[in-house]
Amino acid sequence: MTKETASLPGPDDERLPIKMLNDRILVSVEGAEGERRSSGGILIPATAQLGKRLTWAIVVAVGPNVRAMEIDDQVLFNPEDRYEVEVRGTDYIILRERDIHAVAAERLEESSTGLYL
Repeated sequence: MTKETASLPGPDDERLPIKMLNDRILVSVEGAEGERRSSGGILIPATAQLGKRLTWAIVVAVGPNVRAMEIDDQVLFNPEDRYEVEVRGTDYIILRERDIHAVAAERLEESSTGLYL
């Protein structure tokens, strides 16, 4: 598996190779869409949201022109700027690199500008 390709789960545990093109990123959002947990562990439903809220997702595949992120990085994006796709029963989101607001990964250097959340 290279930087630009990933294997997605398929039926009977077969892996489906997928390659993103250009600056596209395939991400997976864990948990129900819009739901989140407070620091105390309380589940806050999506209907309780008052304003625009960005969402975290895990990068599953990246296109060859993506420079700032790799597979398994966490990315922050606006859930309104996306395209949804279903691959063998699993939902994913396709984004452009420019739609990503922040990247969180162990590999990022301490000296680089990072998240202060």
